[in-house]
Amino acid sequence: MQSRADFSLRSASAELHGASLKPHAGSSPPHIVALLICLASGLRAADQDPDREIKRLVDVFSILESEAADPISSEAVIYQGAIPGMLRTLDPHSIFFDPGQFQQLQQMQRSEQKGFGMIVSVLPGRVIVLQTMEGTPSAKAGLSGGDEILAINNIALSRLEPEELIQFMGQARQHEVSLDVRRPGNARLLRFGLTPALVDTPTVDRDFLLSPGIGFLRLTAFEGPTGKLVKQTIEKLGGAALKGLVIDLRGNPGGDVQAAVDMASLFLEPDQLIFTVKGRTADGESVRVKKLNWPYTFPLAVLVDAKSASASEIFSGAMQDHDRASILGEPTYGKGLVQKVYPLSAGSGLALTTAFYYTPSGRSIQKPLQGVELSAASTMAEGPFKTDKGRLVRGGGGIQPDEIVLPESQSRLRSVLDATGSFTSFATEYLRTHDIPENFEVPGAMLDELKVFLSERQIQPSLSDWLKDREWIQSRLKQDLLNLKFGVAVGDQIELKRDPVVNAALKHIR
Repeated sequence: MQSRADFSLRSASAELHGASLKPHAGSSPPHIVALLICLASGLRAADQDPDREIKRLVDVFSILESEAADPISSEAVIYQGAIPGMLRTLDPHSIFFDPGQFQQLQQMQRSEQKGFGMIVSVLPGRVIVLQTMEGTPSAKAGLSGGDEILAINNIALSRLEPEELIQFMGQARQHEVSLDVRRPGNARLLRFGLTPALVDTPTVDRDFLLSPGIGFLRLTAFEGPTGKLVKQTIEKLGGAALKGLVIDLRGNPGGDVQAAVDMASLFLEPDQLIFTVKGRTADGESVRVKKLNWPYTFPLAVLVDAKSASASEIFSGAMQDHDRASILGEPTYGKGLVQKVYPLSAGSGLALTTAFYYTPSGRSIQKPLQGVELSAASTMAEGPFKTDKGRLVRGGGGIQPDEIVLPESQSRLRSVLDATGSFTSFATEYLRTHDIPENFEVPGAMLDELKVFLSERQIQPSLSDWLKDREWIQSRLKQDLLNLKFGVAVGDQIELKRDPVVNAALKHIR
């Protein structure tokens, strides 16, 4: 499938280990000494008497400052040397932030979601608009599906690789931009000026019925309103009368843990355990469903992959351990850290791993960290781990699906057609002169037209390759035509219905 980007994607994640940070200088040596004292007081909880070790650090710093052959930067020695070196003995996610970095982190946490409200298809050297959202800057400016963006702020997109295009567009949506656009059937180049605005992107971004009585919803992240939004979506699809529900958490990096609790409570019985938190200094904390709870009881399937993490793993782990849902797809990421951010002196800060999340059966969600000696609280218990019904489930970090199902395979022809953007290009040309209904089916004559279109572009598959992938080609072409004509939500339904993971989920529910 071709790359797809959203000009209104969420602002950069505030996951601490994912922040893009840059060095900062400017603190005076007294601030450095004050910071060391502050860290020393914080270390008392981890060591009965760290004073001697801290004094050695201060002594070494003093000697370096006064006797080193070349002048030293106190900020570099402490901010980039001593403190990061100390944290490296813990885990990769415990991070020290110098004043500039800590300020940047706080800005990220306060950032609001801005963009232009358009979804685009990113092809080699080309960016084609698939859809503009009503009421957003792109729709108000007059952009529409099928428009090709040639340049942003006079920078030609044809010179950029797909990864560079996505990165460039992500940066561009934070500021006012000028777009040069080619519209199908219009020889004149069009120019649009766009100003980013707040764009509401719900965490449930897809929902529909896969078949009568079987609902599907896709969750992109966990945020405060997610539990309420999921309930509203279920009610829209049929509520308690549903025969089953497929929840797609693939690519979902997590987010608000309370949102995962709210969502799990929609399906678990009163007082059932959702997760526990264990750390060296913190007493174990158990989070349970409220005692007054009326859950949905229809069958459930949850889809996960290697990018499903954190809150996604808390939710799917609870569903699996209580035998409430079938988990399908690929093993999850394995991120089960509890982190706290401590403000320090001189405007700096410390993000410290203080505990770990465990599923109801006792499995640690956090995968072992290579090369790091962890405390007893974070090591993987040996098991065995069993669900409520006595099924054995695998520990060792992350969530192992009940059934491993891989994504749709790619033949050489499929890869070429996707990489060249042939479907989007053909669909754009076709819709210039044809109209299609929402229940449109691709006729055989159109496939013949596509074959001629490909041949003119030096793509000439063998007869055997074409016949082998003919059904897939027909489905992909239909998907792109519907994307451009009716929006990506309609086209996505076509893609998901041929998805092998979704189809495996349907078998488990039925």
